[in-house]
This record gives sequence, C-alpha cells and structure tokens, in this order.
Amino acid sequence: MTIETYAHLEQRAIKRKGSRAMLESLLSKPLTAAEIKAIPDDRWLAEFTKKVFQSGFVWRVVRNKWPDFEDVFFGFAIEKILMMPDEMLEQKATNPAIIRNLNKVRTIRDNAYMISDIQDSHGSFGNFVASWDPLDITGLWEFLKKNGKRLGGNTGPYALRYLGVDTFLLSKDVEDYFTQHGIITGSARSKRSLKAIQDAFIEWQRQSGRSFTELSQIVALSCGDNYMGLQR
Repeated sequence: MTIETYAHLEQRAIKRKGSRAMLESLLSKPLTAAEIKAIPDDRWLAEFTKKVFQSGFVWRVVRNKWPDFEDVFFGFAIEKILMMPDEMLEQKATNPAIIRNLNKVRTIRDNAYMISDIQDSHGSFGNFVASWDPLDITGLWEFLKKNGKRLGGNTGPYALRYLGVDTFLLSKDVEDYFTQHGIITGSARSKRSLKAIQDAFIEWQRQSGRSFTELSQIVALSCGDNYMGLQR
C-alpha cells in the first residue's frame, strides 16, 4: 500500500492540535552528530540502566530513586562497573535505596562490557552511535538487542531517544497508525514490518527534511486519542 504524503500527515496533525504553532511546540529535535559524540560513556550506561529498570515498572519511582542509583553504582563509571565481582552485584541488588531486582542489576555490568568493547573499536560509544548510518536506525536497535542485555523491544530505542539520538519510536499510536493504514500486518517487530516502517519514515524525511524524531511525533499526534491544543 502506498503511504500517505507527508503534507497530508502534517495537515491532519495541525488540524488535531489547532494550529501549526501548537504542533511545532510539541515537537523535539535530535542532537547533532558532534553532540552525540560528546556524550560520556557513563551517561550511555546510565540511560540504558534507567530504561531497563523503567521497563515494566512505574517510571516515576525509578526517577525518584535515580540519585541513589548514581551513588550506588559509582556514577556508572565504566571501569569501576567492570571491576565489580558477582558478589558485589548481588550485595548492591539488596540495597533498599534502589529497586531490588538482581537480574536487572546484572545488566549494568553486562551493558558496561558492551560499551567497553565499543571503546576498543571506536574510542567511545558516542563515536560509535554518531557513525551509524542514520537511515538504518532499526539496525542500531538490533545491535543493542543482540549485544546488550534487556535492550530489545522499546527499551533501547527509548534510551536512544532520551539521549538525543535521531530515532522514531514504536509507541502505541505509531504502531496503530501503521496497522490501520495497512502498511504492516501482525507484529510491528518483525523484520518485514520494521523495514516497511523505516522505509515510510525515510520517504517522509525525503519529502519534509524533518528528523525521524519529529516525524515519529507527528505520526503519533496525527492519530489516536491525543487531541490537545487550541481546538478539537
């Protein structure tokens, strides 16, 4: 099925939000490649960890406890995390200052290993992400899923978005859009669906010059129950 044009998609989002100015106010922009490169490796590990703990849990609780996570895990310094033996991980997983989940705590060291491996080949994880083909963002999702721990599903993509990487997200509204428009059938996570979704975003980017981040938000704001703005 042919996807709708970006112009049509944008006009529907504008109508739902009440004005172009209102729509623009709801959009966020990704960081530049230079800004991505400047993100310290401890911040990548911290955000991966935060999203792992937020998965299936109340995000507000994780946010409230986050300063304690930073203290307990040495500010997520990669070298210090890699030196932690199993016994120390198990001990920290019992600390009431954080969320006590041993399996998730173990992912901190596992994902530190992934980042350390990338440091060897690219100098830093930021360099690695900044050098990734921006038109193959689902390939980066797959890398995180295969080489990290618990970074599949929406966990890895949400961490990337939060850190400023240009990525679309498969939120419920975005998934519903592609299903209702007949662009995908079945799981949005199948290889066929991911290719169809990514191809659609690439085409909208060609037409509009907008980032995947903005386009993803526009898709979400153009459908579903998220009416807000100056008028309905």
